[in-house]
Amino acid sequence: MAQYQITVDSQLLQQLFLGNSQDTGVAKLLESVLNQILQAQVTEQIGAEHYERTEERQGYRNGSYPHQLTTRVGTLTLRVPRIRGGKFSTELFARYQRSEQALVLALMEMVVNGLSTRKVAQITEELCGTNFSKSTVSDLCKRLDPVVTAWNNRPLSDSRFPFVLVDALYLKVREDGRVRSRGVMIGIGVNTDGYREVMGLMLGDTESEGSWSEFFNWLKSRGLRGVDLIVSDDHGGLVRAVRQHFQGVTWQRCQTHFIRNVLDAAPKALKEEIHGRVRTILDAPDAKMARLLLQQTIADYEDKAPKAMAVLESGFDDVTAVLALPEKYRKRLRTTNSVERLNEEVRRRERVIRIFPNRESVVRLIGALLMELDEKWASGKKYLDMTEYLEWRESQATKTTSKVTRIG
Repeated sequence: MAQYQITVDSQLLQQLFLGNSQDTGVAKLLESVLNQILQAQVTEQIGAEHYERTEERQGYRNGSYPHQLTTRVGTLTLRVPRIRGGKFSTELFARYQRSEQALVLALMEMVVNGLSTRKVAQITEELCGTNFSKSTVSDLCKRLDPVVTAWNNRPLSDSRFPFVLVDALYLKVREDGRVRSRGVMIGIGVNTDGYREVMGLMLGDTESEGSWSEFFNWLKSRGLRGVDLIVSDDHGGLVRAVRQHFQGVTWQRCQTHFIRNVLDAAPKALKEEIHGRVRTILDAPDAKMARLLLQQTIADYEDKAPKAMAVLESGFDDVTAVLALPEKYRKRLRTTNSVERLNEEVRRRERVIRIFPNRESVVRLIGALLMELDEKWASGKKYLDMTEYLEWRESQATKTTSKVTRIG
């Protein structure tokens, strides 16, 4: 690890300890330290101090440009050094996190292929400089792609995943000179230790039954087992694929999407009332009470909102499937919200790209992001305490065995 000698101005220290705002003092101190580090790094890169004459010099300083950096202690103004005639450094690139590497790579691919907008070209020039080529991009891809691919195809057989949440999002990809919409299917599992894992992603031509079947076959071929509940939106192809590949597994329809479907079919004047009634049904303590509330709601609104009541009644069994589980597990397993939040992180980067230059860049960028998130989950707190669930599941199995024995 590099070590830097930092000089702290006495006036900054006085501002830190005696100033009206301690945060302001910390911000100024941090700004000073970071700017000194930047100067030390540029000295390392060109191999010479200011005005130093040496045969080892690799370039010349060419001033600096301001860069705003928002931190917890305030906005800092960094003076980022420029190097005259400097080339893009793969060593500097390697300091990025994998997801940021993939983002920069996608931008670079757009530039070298002549597909970028002026804005993308400007961003890429700021990040990388202008002296990079297709061979540079290719070399960087060779470093990153095997890491992401190995993670995305890792075995899943080391754990059992009672709970699985799946969702898809659509991105624009340039293929054969045309821009096409492609679905990215993502699966998240909760293992018996209570930790979430991103099981993987797959790029499909459409969100069809065939694409989802391929996705599920792929997960099973990697060792996915022990599934008890699958949570997803009510997409026809997805639901049919779930029932084909996970026979006997309970399917939970996402309640957030379901409520939206019901309200879309409701008269505008009744939306708020119906929303409250549907929410009460879904929050019922058990399936028996939920069905009683359903019947009351249908009786009260069947004439005033027939379409909404038809949606509510037809989807009731699937949207309340989670009520069969112990109560403490229902809140986090009744929606695909955890996948939706993950999709938001993807969208933040996708808005920069807008149109991916190829399929490989999609898998690289989203895979790197999911890989980092997966590592964060593995080292963080448990998503669920599975003790009660495992005990409940064992008791259910015992009841089933006893019933079969009595019948025999």
